[in-house]
Amino acid sequence: MSTVAEETFDVVVVGAGPGGSTAAALVAKQGHRVLLLEKEVFPRYQIGESLLPATVHGICGLLGVTEEVERAGFTPKMGGTFRWGTDPDPWSFFFSASPHLAGPTSSAFQVERMKFDHILLKNAARLGVEVREGCTVGNVIEEGGRVTGVRYTDSFGQEHGVRAEYVVDASGNKSRIHTGCGSERVYSDFFRNVAIFGYFNGGKRLPSSPGNIFCEAFEHGWVWYIPLSASLTSVGVVVNQESASAVQGDREQALLSLLDQAPGVRDLLAEAERVTEGVYGRIRVRKDYSYLNTRFWGDGMVLVGDAACFVDPVFSSGVHLATYSALLAARSINTVLAGDIDEERCFTEFESRYRREYGLFYEFLMAFYNLHVDERSYYWKAKQVTQATDSELEAFVHLVGGVASLDRAYGDRQSMRRQITGTARELEKLVETNHGQSAEDENLPLFQSPFMGKVMEQQVQVQAAALMGGDEDEEPLFPNGLIASMDGLRWAHP
Repeated sequence: MSTVAEETFDVVVVGAGPGGSTAAALVAKQGHRVLLLEKEVFPRYQIGESLLPATVHGICGLLGVTEEVERAGFTPKMGGTFRWGTDPDPWSFFFSASPHLAGPTSSAFQVERMKFDHILLKNAARLGVEVREGCTVGNVIEEGGRVTGVRYTDSFGQEHGVRAEYVVDASGNKSRIHTGCGSERVYSDFFRNVAIFGYFNGGKRLPSSPGNIFCEAFEHGWVWYIPLSASLTSVGVVVNQESASAVQGDREQALLSLLDQAPGVRDLLAEAERVTEGVYGRIRVRKDYSYLNTRFWGDGMVLVGDAACFVDPVFSSGVHLATYSALLAARSINTVLAGDIDEERCFTEFESRYRREYGLFYEFLMAFYNLHVDERSYYWKAKQVTQATDSELEAFVHLVGGVASLDRAYGDRQSMRRQITGTARELEKLVETNHGQSAEDENLPLFQSPFMGKVMEQQVQVQAAALMGGDEDEEPLFPNGLIASMDGLRWAHP
């Protein structure tokens, strides 16, 4: 294997998914030289097709691709529909119920990730990012305890070295280099789930909300049903480890057997056929996908997206956390390279905000899993937060203990139990209130609750920054913390 001489950039980003392309583009917008390395050749397949409004109207706005995404023909998503909890009838939530999202920003999209990710990658290249596909990063370069670059192999088998002030790892859950910042990956004992999924043509659409994601709980887990186009639907089943044997053996038989146990999805797929050819023709399995790294940054290196953490697919937080963390990382890098604020303070802000956002989704999803109280269901009964074993509680405390804004709330197991129980009760009341209401009802309360206000706080700020610029009255999230600059691309003192 031949070796090519080393190159030098300001920043090298590993991985060209939404997190990597976002980080690379936002750093390049500040005039820095950025190299983006991707092991595959785009367009390429990826799961995670359901977006949140903050990504569409916030991150895409900062990147300058909102209109291109809107023209791509993706399915509009106004909210979500669930058959979840003790009530057998479906209920819906709509983004427009939030007073912060009312109007043109109260929607998102269901996207084919092959197309959406490619839009973001091409945009990064237009902004001056050097994009190299078919390049596999093997390890980071370290000098004096600081990461100073990476080594990678191109599609011709040549080995390269790249030096940079910062390395951004956005290479996903299969990252080879995430330990370069001194971190360890800790897997969740609560969300120890297995997902099996495929694609169908000809599935029905929900009559009142045809673009909504539909999620249905059943005895052994839950099903997602995501309408990607008028005919194509992404369908998957999530089960926990106690039911993982149902996923073994013939994958098609396993998937169809599990789907047959969810009557709502079974009806939607009554006249559909599974896609068996092309990139959507495979039935795929993912397991042990919920985790959190003990550190999100180290000297010269930062983790974004799935390289740092992943919660659970129920409320479509994956792409949001990836792009939001990329924005936070880009702000930190831009600020340090400009010499405005020191590295420690910038990246402490990055990690504190990222962990806070992750922790809020984690708490919300634990409480949401608690909504199903049918004692006949072992899967859901095992998820009862208030009856969780000490090992699960310890894992939860370990995972969210670094969330600066929640430290006091989770000082001990009893306070954690009370917090989750209270959140679950709040959500259960909201679900009961939501039931039977329509999209035209202006009083749908799910996103008006105090807890959901916390979950959406940073998403709304990102959208506002993209639409109107920074907020001069923004308050720091943490004591002695920082705020976003007026253009949203750097940190500033409050």
